[in-house]
Amino acid sequence: MTTVLVTGANRGIGLEFVKQYAKDGAKVIACAREPARADALKALAGKQGQIEIHALDTSDFKACAALGKQLASEAIDILINNAGYYGPKRQSADEMDFEGWAYTLAVNTMGPLAVAQAFRENLKRGTEKKLVTITSGMASTAETEGSYLAYRSSKAAVNNVMRNVAIGWRGEGIISVVLSPGWVRTDMGGPSASLSPEESVSGMRKVIVGLTLADSGKFLTWQGQERPW
Repeated sequence: MTTVLVTGANRGIGLEFVKQYAKDGAKVIACAREPARADALKALAGKQGQIEIHALDTSDFKACAALGKQLASEAIDILINNAGYYGPKRQSADEMDFEGWAYTLAVNTMGPLAVAQAFRENLKRGTEKKLVTITSGMASTAETEGSYLAYRSSKAAVNNVMRNVAIGWRGEGIISVVLSPGWVRTDMGGPSASLSPEESVSGMRKVIVGLTLADSGKFLTWQGQERPW
């Protein structure tokens, strides 16, 4: 049985990953910051027995390490770093909430590395050894349109981090990629977005299935094309 760990699993893209993988028979370790308030996730777990729910705030790096120790016996095939934060209201070149920016970096940049480190040994024991970090098209420095500096910079930074992880862990067979989900109709993406969570996640799962070590370190779209850094 394939085992998948998903962070930010309580809503949006994360919840859809849990739904689709569980439906296909995978064991899913679903991590949410506040499981008690994750009604949709709990309802799904009630229907699908192979879903485990764990509390995890990815900005709490000690908590990431602690959960890794708690689940030390698990072999994880696919780890999906999905938890994310869009940043503070004030995040432009003219006005910045610097404390909010620091928190954005903690969630979007440092958190994914903390999770990856916590579950590195689990991935090494897995069959697929795939470390997938959900980024954004807004992370592309080459294609930036300005604005949302905290969010863009945090995602550009995590792209850089995971490219370096790909180099550092390549000898262990771990495949590390960053995936842009497209513009998705979630709380973060808004109602005008062009993709449903189902479409985006279905596309990303197809990309994940086909990943090989030759892809490690790439920045890919939900349809599998490479994006400019």
